[in-house]
Parts: sequence; structure tokens; C-alpha cells
Amino acid sequence: MGLKLSILDQSVAASGRGQDAAIRQTLELAQQAEAWGYARFWVSEHHSHPSIVGTAPEVLMAAIAARTQRIRLGSAGVMLPHYSALKVAEQFRVLEALAPGRIDLGVGRAPGSDGRTAQVLNPDRHAAERFPQQVMELQAWVTGQNMPPQHPGHNVLAYPQSASVPTVWMLGSSDYGAQLAGHLGLPYAFAYFITDGQGAAEALEIYRHSFRPSAVLQKPQATVCVWALAADTDAEAMHLFESRARWKMDRNLGRIGPLLAPEDALRDYSPAEQLALARLRDSALVGSASTVGKQLRKLAAQLEVDELVIITWAHDPAAQMRSYEVLAQEFGLAANSAQSI
Repeated sequence: MGLKLSILDQSVAASGRGQDAAIRQTLELAQQAEAWGYARFWVSEHHSHPSIVGTAPEVLMAAIAARTQRIRLGSAGVMLPHYSALKVAEQFRVLEALAPGRIDLGVGRAPGSDGRTAQVLNPDRHAAERFPQQVMELQAWVTGQNMPPQHPGHNVLAYPQSASVPTVWMLGSSDYGAQLAGHLGLPYAFAYFITDGQGAAEALEIYRHSFRPSAVLQKPQATVCVWALAADTDAEAMHLFESRARWKMDRNLGRIGPLLAPEDALRDYSPAEQLALARLRDSALVGSASTVGKQLRKLAAQLEVDELVIITWAHDPAAQMRSYEVLAQEFGLAANSAQSI
């Protein structure tokens, strides 16, 4: 088996289209991802974000589960400090009942929003400090274990019970999540796209070094979530990349909005911005399927992972679809998927 590819879709808003269209595009993409042979399809959680409008991954996953048969579905992730661990366990047990053996419950500690929005979601400003305890509670409720007698949740169970259970994943972009995932014996996904790769190798090393076998995982299982864009030619891909480049440059100035079309994304940049933009373009995984394929294989070899989760933003849904399609062809995903069934 070759390198496995998966997808993380963030339901990105695009100029000229309603935000609801981004949600429907996620559903369509998930169906195509299964046909192309991707291993997983994950969706994210953000709040009060004018660019990323996927606010309820558990709802979106239910809709995707009803439209797919084989591909694994997951959250990348549920921002656990906002919620009760029991309620999250119940939601994902329902998802497991809808799609047995296909549910990944990715959790993170970050708010997925600004501080004010996070406080509205959960007024407890210290909620994140309980994250390790919450993860242990979540894992217990997801797998059907009883809490210790001294725990308020003793004899409280998460229903519905079933033969299979969701797989809890730890998500992170720092050493914190890596160490916690290793300590609890959970699979770990590093958000490479958030840090532009900084700290990835170190976090994965910490995870592997600190890993302790658990009831759900006997050896380390890690992946990285990376941004990439492929097209039929290098030139076309770089043209499409203008949307993402403009978004990142604007974000650095505190301006966040929907993704612009490539032809609308160009603006006059200051000399300092031009240098930053040049570095961004040089380091981006953008090009033809062959070009991006070589970059992805090199990255996977460097980080010693056998799976990569790809995030692709494009103003035109057809361009996003085409990017995932040509990468699936480059890696022979449909053939590999057929052999594994």
C-alpha cells in the first residue's frame, strides 16, 4: 500500500456566493472523496469566523454519513472546552450508530474562535485547563467504561451503545497535544497548515517518544494536516493560489473575509509584503499533480507518516474538486481503496 491521503474540509466562504453554499459544497465533496478513494473525510469547527463557516461538525458529519458508505468521517476537530464531554460522547455515539466503524472523534483545545466568542460559548474562562481530564472522560464515555465511584458521572453512560465505537483523535499544533496524545495512547494529528510546518517534526517525535500503549492503540499512529492545491498545470495552480495568498496576506493585517476569486485577489503589496508573499509562494504545496505529489511524498518521508490529510481552498468549487481528483489519480487512490475492500 502506498501513501494514504485524506481530506479536511473547512466549508470556506467565497465571495459572490452565500455561506450556505459552502456547506452544501462540503457534502458534495465528501461524496466525491469516497468515489476517488480517500481514506477519511474530516470537517472542522470554527465560530463567528467570516471565512470558515463550518460551525457544527457533528451535524455535518450526520449529513455526510447518510450520503456515503465506506469513507471514514471525522471532526478536526471538536473544540472540547466549549462543551460537556458526556454530550460530545452521546453525539458521536449516535454518529457511530449511523455509520458503524467509520467515525473519528478528533478533539482540540483551541477555541476555534476569538476570545469573546469563546466566552459566549462557555463562560468558564478556565475551561481549557480541564482539557486533559475532559479527554479522559470523553474516552471513557465513548468506549463504554464506567467512571470511578468518586466521579460525579459514576454509573452515567453515553447512549446508544453499539458493537463499535468512535476513534478519539488528539489534534494539535504544539508540543502540548503531542505529549497528551502520547500519554493517553491516542492517535495524533498535527496541524501542519496552521504552523506552516514549524514544530511538526518535534511534535511528532515527542508524541512517539511519550506514547504509551492503550486499550485502543498499541503503537503510535500519526498524521499531519497540510494545505495543498493541485491543477492540470503548474501555471494554473499558481493562478488559483492567488485567492489563498491574498487571504493570508489580509489576515496578517487583521482583515478576514470570504475567499476572493483569483482575478480579484491581486492588489498592490508593500515591499515587506512582497517578500512575505514570495516566501509564501516558494513554500506552498502548489502545482500540477506531479509537482504536488512529489512534495507530499517528500514531506511524508521526512515526517515518517503513512497518511496525509489535505486541505484545499479554491474560490471555484470546480477547481477544488479538480485538485482532489488529480491528486487521487496521482496516488492511485481508487485502485488502492478497491484492493483494501
